Amino acid sequence: MIKMPDSIKRYRSAKARFFKPVIMNFFARECPRFFGPVMREKLADELIKLFEAIAPETSRLKHGQILWNALDKNTRGDSPRRRYVPVVLTVISEEDVTQLTEGTLMSLVAENAIARMIREAYRQGGILSCRDLGLILLRQPSWISSTRKEYETQHGCTLPHTGALHDMGSSVSHKTTIIRKVILEKKDPADVARECNHTQAAVDRYLKDYHRIKTLQQFGHNLDFIHLATQIAKHVIVQYTDLIKLEEN
Repeated sequence: MIKMPDSIKRYRSAKARFFKPVIMNFFARECPRFFGPVMREKLADELIKLFEAIAPETSRLKHGQILWNALDKNTRGDSPRRRYVPVVLTVISEEDVTQLTEGTLMSLVAENAIARMIREAYRQGGILSCRDLGLILLRQPSWISSTRKEYETQHGCTLPHTGALHDMGSSVSHKTTIIRKVILEKKDPADVARECNHTQAAVDRYLKDYHRIKTLQQFGHNLDFIHLATQIAKHVIVQYTDLIKLEEN
């Protein structure tokens, strides 16, 4: 007898908590002789469509979702006039449980969930910081930050979080991502701004800093001088320097 994988034994029953399985289980329990598995699934899909038509998704929470007061994407967290906007975030989805059942690593599911919540908040007019996500997931902000960066590296994107949009925190990867796309990949700055969820003004500022650093280096100035002259953080200058070397090669 083939032993059932531990991941299936551990997570399969968790799917019963979600909306579609609840409907299917209702028909299986109350009408066992009328509907087989295929018909139960089709009926569940049609009932969900009907319910979503008469009750818009934004008016309710699904299982696995929470309501969170996110910072309004048009304000900064350090502003005395900061505003907040309520957003619905999917902390755990049926698809997440399916992936766990199939043996997907918990770390990878968490990585995708963090990216999903950041995007969900942004679509609803809010932005999430690593502290927000740390509170939601009961994790250290540093773990959230490293996990988010890993996702961005793997997918070649910049997620719309506070560090990227407002230059807050230690996040600098978005700057080099933007410079790489414009300078090395020869993409239009306007297209890059849209891809990276940045304003055109922010992209222009990064390009200006890049060319300032490049010009000072061409005149033979060292890291300390460039830092004093531009007031750009040394670790950002080092990252830009690496890109300058790639451009020149």
